[in-house]
Amino acid sequence: MACFACGASHDVTSLQTVCRQCGMPLRVNVPLPRSTPDELVDQSLASMWRYGPVLPIPVEERISLGEGWTPVWEVEDGIFVKDESGNPTGSFKDRGMSMAVSAARLLGAGRVVAPSAGNAAVALSAYASEAGLRVLVAIPNDTPGAIIDRCGELGAEVQMVEGDISVAGKWLAANRGPDDFDVSTLKEPYRVEGKKTMGYEIFEQFGWQLPEVVIYPTGGGTGLVGMWKAWDEMEAMGWIGTERPRLFCVQSAGCAPIVKAHDEDRDDIEVWPDPMTTAWGLRVPSPIGGFLCLRAIGETNGGAVAIPEMVIHETTEEVSELLGVDFCPEGGAAWAAMNLMRESGEIEIGQRVLVWNTGAGESYR
Repeated sequence: MACFACGASHDVTSLQTVCRQCGMPLRVNVPLPRSTPDELVDQSLASMWRYGPVLPIPVEERISLGEGWTPVWEVEDGIFVKDESGNPTGSFKDRGMSMAVSAARLLGAGRVVAPSAGNAAVALSAYASEAGLRVLVAIPNDTPGAIIDRCGELGAEVQMVEGDISVAGKWLAANRGPDDFDVSTLKEPYRVEGKKTMGYEIFEQFGWQLPEVVIYPTGGGTGLVGMWKAWDEMEAMGWIGTERPRLFCVQSAGCAPIVKAHDEDRDDIEVWPDPMTTAWGLRVPSPIGGFLCLRAIGETNGGAVAIPEMVIHETTEEVSELLGVDFCPEGGAAWAAMNLMRESGEIEIGQRVLVWNTGAGESYR
């Protein structure tokens, strides 16, 4: 295990949060087998754990509710949707929490804690309950009531805070106990390992190929970083060459720190003042992994797009009706970005474009 930023090594056999030297996210360096995709994938598992040989937790030690292996379908010529709404708690957060909670239990955590803008709190509550671990989540007090109620029903202790997810994180830092293990976005190394299965999945679902463009709604950035890491692993195993999908990060115009940094050609992230969006997963004003998102965007010749709040709401309703899929607002933002890029010519005719719907819209009602 090593730091994404400075490269400092860390002990993989004990609980780790961020780099002890520079405070940046840690990367799990999984030993990669020399095998073909067909040899590696366990076709008997219809979940993210089908990629067991490239995951850091043994499959037999997994805490799983059946997360991953979600559908991809072509909705127009060359335009595909990857729909995460069918995950056990209704969002892509299940992938990261399955892996993080599996690691936490295996390595001896007492209670798991995290701040959340919404869906991550539900996912953590569900997987901690399955693992028999106590859980505390800190949530902004304007989070939809359905999310708050679900956490309580799953046995979590819920702390409401006045402010956004960064304020919730500060509350946890000041109030967590000595036996609490923080599984915040990119403040522990295993959620990325769960999210990287998205990169493996689309490779398999596209017939052992990758699409030319991936459009991804981005708050904390774990999914973007995870896919980027997965594709590097695939190249190391000889599955693909140096070509990558162009990664496009999508944010709300009301909270777009990564877009701002990209547009200003910066390699660091400034805190977004007064973040305002009801696409709760995008309301992350200071993502610790923002520098990694910028690196992934740059290395894949991708980009970053901010969508106005009204457009997010209108597009979410339109695409849900058009496709008969319960899009979440973050997925609506990604679809709106795809429309903009088609109009501008950023997306070329004949390219395969994958738009991510990261969860179910019902969680927001």
